[in-house]
Amino acid sequence: MDKNKQLNKRRVRRRNHVRARLRGTADHPRMCIQRSLKHFSVQLVDDLAGKTLASASTRDQSIVSSVKNGGNCDAAAVVGKLIAERASSAGITTVKLDRGHNKYHGRVKAFADAAREAGLQL
Repeated sequence: MDKNKQLNKRRVRRRNHVRARLRGTADHPRMCIQRSLKHFSVQLVDDLAGKTLASASTRDQSIVSSVKNGGNCDAAAVVGKLIAERASSAGITTVKLDRGHNKYHGRVKAFADAAREAGLQL
């Protein structure tokens, strides 16, 4: 089997296993992570209402000037602090981390640690 097909099958399987256990509510929204080579973004989603409650990304104007490269651990940590601030202003203290098909290391771990330090409970 082609290596890329095999990697994609693993990613789809991992994503399905993670998302099957998570459903976001207004009190405990799902924190959905999107990671690319150049950027890192996150959304707080209420699955019952089908709405995004807050979001942050390395593409935001407040972050672009302070981060040189959006695809590294430092940028993910800045996004973690920003989403924690936006969540607290929206009245959210606890979230469910939806890492999708991403493994919990590197940028995802740096993001989660920074969000925890800023006062968000995962």
